[in-house]
Amino acid sequence: MKTVTLKNGSELFIREAAAEDAELMARFKRCISGESDFLSYGENEIEISAKTEEHAISSENAKDNSVIIIALCSGEIAGFVTFSGGARARKRHSGEMGIAVRKDYWGLGIGNLLLEFLIDWAKQTQIVRKINLLTRADNQKAVSLYEKYGFLKEGTITRDLCVGGVFYDSLSMGLLIG
Repeated sequence: MKTVTLKNGSELFIREAAAEDAELMARFKRCISGESDFLSYGENEIEISAKTEEHAISSENAKDNSVIIIALCSGEIAGFVTFSGGARARKRHSGEMGIAVRKDYWGLGIGNLLLEFLIDWAKQTQIVRKINLLTRADNQKAVSLYEKYGFLKEGTITRDLCVGGVFYDSLSMGLLIG
């Protein structure tokens, strides 16, 4: 666990999620689903319940190449980052990352802190050698954050997302570990 004082003076705790965090995770996901069009899902597009979140957390925690990391502030999840490693021997060393921060906490450095925690975790596993992600190509703040930590653009997926009838391209980015 890592404890940090944010720019606004609030205390933030960053740690791996546990099954007991399922209800907090469900509330967090319901909240963020309506806050940004940069996510891969919108409000009410996916099933979000404490039960589904408990299953997801337990499933990821059972793998040595996957993790869900949460950032807690004032008893609620302010942000999270996930990494799901490949299941087969040829893909165990790589996987997909996803990250989100609640709008109330934007601009406080939580995305940076979560990314640092994930990269440190990946190095410690001695398994993960590549972190992959997809982000909307027009999400310049996210692209800049990823590039700051060494992620490289690996390709463009045209018309990957459709939000409100408008198509958006996604960037495939990757970070080599070790």
